[in-house]
Amino acid sequence: MAKRLIFLLGGARSGKSHYAETWARQHGERVLFVATAEPKDADMRQRVADHRDSRPADWHTLEAPRDTARSIAACPYVYDTLLLDCLTLLTSNVLLQLPESATQNDANAAVLVEVERLLEVCAASEANWLVVSNEVGMGVVPPTRLGLLYRDMLGRANQRVAGAADEVLLLVAGIAWRLK
Repeated sequence: MAKRLIFLLGGARSGKSHYAETWARQHGERVLFVATAEPKDADMRQRVADHRDSRPADWHTLEAPRDTARSIAACPYVYDTLLLDCLTLLTSNVLLQLPESATQNDANAAVLVEVERLLEVCAASEANWLVVSNEVGMGVVPPTRLGLLYRDMLGRANQRVAGAADEVLLLVAGIAWRLK
């Protein structure tokens, strides 16, 4: 199978991660799971632990909430499948590093730098990549400045990854809809 970039979009609890993990189990022999979450409170620590426990024991996990592309590129092992879960949290991590005075253009530029780096590492890789992200542009307009910055910068990041992807799937209620 030729290497592919598969982009999985959907709302919260839509089945994106489950789909990606199932694909990796079926097609991958040497899987790298790239986690972008930062477990800062008890609830998130428990969620991370539950996710970790549900993955196959032979998968490697790379925790890379920032500078994710650099961390992947520095990985000393060779993988045939890389699952990045998720671009949503990576975008949030980028946003929270910005000064409060950041404009929408500043926020978009910051996340697109990270996305371009990821796509460069992906292009140089021989692995299949599965990238998970939330689609947050279909809901209510955020009432706060931070929410607006986030929604728009994630939308830009999703568009860029979708444009580069070989396959884009939208998951709704656990059902994958092929968009590209």
